[in-house]
Amino acid sequence: MIIQTGMRTDIPAFYSKWLINRIKEGFVLVRNPYNPMQVTRYSLSPDVVDLIVFCTKNPAPMFPYMEVLKSYGQYWFVTITPYGKDIEPNVPEKEKGINDFKRLSDSVGVDSVGWRYDPIFVDNTYSAEYHLEIFEKMAAALSGYTKSCIISFIDIYRKVERNFPKAREVSKKDRIFLGREMIKIAKQYGMLLKPCAEGDELAPYGADCSGCMTVSTFETALHANLNVPKRKSNQRNGQCACLLGVDIGAYDTCGHLCRYCYANTDAFLVKENMKKHDPSSPFLLGNSMPGDVIHEAQQKSWIDGQMRLDMIYAEQKKVD
Repeated sequence: MIIQTGMRTDIPAFYSKWLINRIKEGFVLVRNPYNPMQVTRYSLSPDVVDLIVFCTKNPAPMFPYMEVLKSYGQYWFVTITPYGKDIEPNVPEKEKGINDFKRLSDSVGVDSVGWRYDPIFVDNTYSAEYHLEIFEKMAAALSGYTKSCIISFIDIYRKVERNFPKAREVSKKDRIFLGREMIKIAKQYGMLLKPCAEGDELAPYGADCSGCMTVSTFETALHANLNVPKRKSNQRNGQCACLLGVDIGAYDTCGHLCRYCYANTDAFLVKENMKKHDPSSPFLLGNSMPGDVIHEAQQKSWIDGQMRLDMIYAEQKKVD
């Protein structure tokens, strides 16, 4: 099975020690965000967890613990965008982000790391032309360290509307213009551009619209085939084809405080919640509470045991 760490918060950036403690103890407890008394206990044994997915703007706090993660398959989505502190108050400087991305790629391999340049919004400061200029500079710097770049255009969720009232949806004209040019730039630097939950609007220009967290993506990282259980259609109006897995994070806990974030309600709540974090707790946020009903998750490995042809070829080359 797949464990997801990044749809609700940025665990590598803010909760790396907690995650390593959970891995060492072999389990994690996760509250249902819509029914807090309902708790699920997930085993973190590598016998059942085939791959851990990280979505982060700052992988560096995990670097001291990479040896602990070697028992697991890994896929890292690292977000590096062109925005300043006015939009991303606590995100590391871009140069550091690029250098950390390269270090991560050298550690886990080019098939296990993807660059996210999202969400894209357009205004007087961050014009379409500005995006293309910075995107090309970043693509050039990351060339050879990843094979994919994921983009998406800003969605005006209620939380986004509250925290970033000046944000506007990107017009179709700008989406096509930016997408078409970014596809060309990405290709120039050895990357395949993948829109995230944007339908197939950019497919005619050469984008891979099959999804960014797909079974194929994770099989390539694992160099193994996965027998994934049948699942219901994904979120976001059926436009997302991704395999999200089980998320062990918690909403309203990401300290980056990006204005476009859909996972934070407001900065005050995030700061209060982060005070409740205990690195030794089985919960990311707080501890056990009276009335908790703990459910043991049914888990098993999805790896089918059949070696892929590329693995067989690689092993043969070693012999030769």
